[in-house]
Amino acid sequence: MILPQEQRQFAVEVVRKLREAGFEAFWAGGCVRDQLLGRTPKDYDVATQAAPPQIREIFGQRRTLAIGAAFGVITVIGQKSAGMIEVATFREDAAYSDGRHPDHVTFSSAREDAARRDFTINGLFYDPIEERVIDYVGGQEDLAQRKIRAIGNPRERIAEDKLRLLRAVRFSATFDFALEEETRAAIVEMADQIGVVSPERIAMEMRRMLVDPSRVAAVRLLLATNLAIAVLPEIIHPSPIPGEGPGVRADRLEQALTILGRLKAPAFPLALAALLHNTSDSDSVKKVSSRWRLSNKETERAVWLVENQRAIINPQTMKWSALQPLLIADGIHDLLELMEASSPEGDKAAAYCLNLLLQPPEILDPPPLVTGEDLLELGIPQGPAYRTLLQKMRDMQLDGEILTSEAAKQMLKKSGKLP
Repeated sequence: MILPQEQRQFAVEVVRKLREAGFEAFWAGGCVRDQLLGRTPKDYDVATQAAPPQIREIFGQRRTLAIGAAFGVITVIGQKSAGMIEVATFREDAAYSDGRHPDHVTFSSAREDAARRDFTINGLFYDPIEERVIDYVGGQEDLAQRKIRAIGNPRERIAEDKLRLLRAVRFSATFDFALEEETRAAIVEMADQIGVVSPERIAMEMRRMLVDPSRVAAVRLLLATNLAIAVLPEIIHPSPIPGEGPGVRADRLEQALTILGRLKAPAFPLALAALLHNTSDSDSVKKVSSRWRLSNKETERAVWLVENQRAIINPQTMKWSALQPLLIADGIHDLLELMEASSPEGDKAAAYCLNLLLQPPEILDPPPLVTGEDLLELGIPQGPAYRTLLQKMRDMQLDGEILTSEAAKQMLKKSGKLP
């Protein structure tokens, strides 16, 4: 487990060792921004004058990883409680032919390194030894004015890495900062170019947006900047529903955003299901998952939630054989949270189900009275009917129609099939 205080101290020591070796070195990027905003940084990056081979020589081959050396990045390994820190050589980037990565890099100065970064609030350096901010791009002023501004020409910055389209939206929503006018105009103009970014990178940004407390603001900004059309058209053009008027789609999206905002601290599949469940069906969720190349686990959970969003309408009147399989499902707590957020009636139904979940395992999910081996012993031929027979027996068991294994077997012996 990484401890923030030890992580910070390790970041100080990395800078100190680089300085002692005669190289300029600072904290860089997000950790500086977060510190100035009064937030605890999630990680620390160091920018330095030292070249990759020199960084490895200072910290030792065993304590460094050279995975990003081609871009001037060496990872320095600390104690388990301190984590790892990426140390990057000051650099200038060449053209981004693929709209994602520089064709090559040239090692340079701190000022030039700041100029090639994305937004002014991420272009700051901090000297943890002298405790001072180094600002070549006006990042401190934009922090004070609560603005997200691209460094230099916003169209050039976005053209270098199209993922910056989504990153700008995420930063704006997360920090409740306004998009600077020219930066916003560039995002709207270039929104359809997000498709050159890999699905995995898009999915990572969407995960971060949808699990953050600012998730509703992020979705609204995706809509306002035309990015939603490119990355999540399902909330723009849901399947038409017969008999519903032209304003219904907007109303349904507003309802979904209200529910999304009520979730406490959702995992990504729950947040995605909450956003889509009111305007789309499970097939749409599958399309999103395929497009973003989500994991099977994420996909299955989001699809299950959408498919079962209305499965527990009035649990007090449901047969136990219908309610119990839902209560023992892996995603039940996500489903109940979705119900709680959806309506007062859903909140009451969820509370009732949560009380049922307090029952001991032998009552909530007792072992089945008969198995496939039992059916074989009774002389019932193997085949598709097995699943139907076992499910029927399980339903009768849960509903109290048969109470013992012997009673179940006697019923099967008597008729060779269930009544």
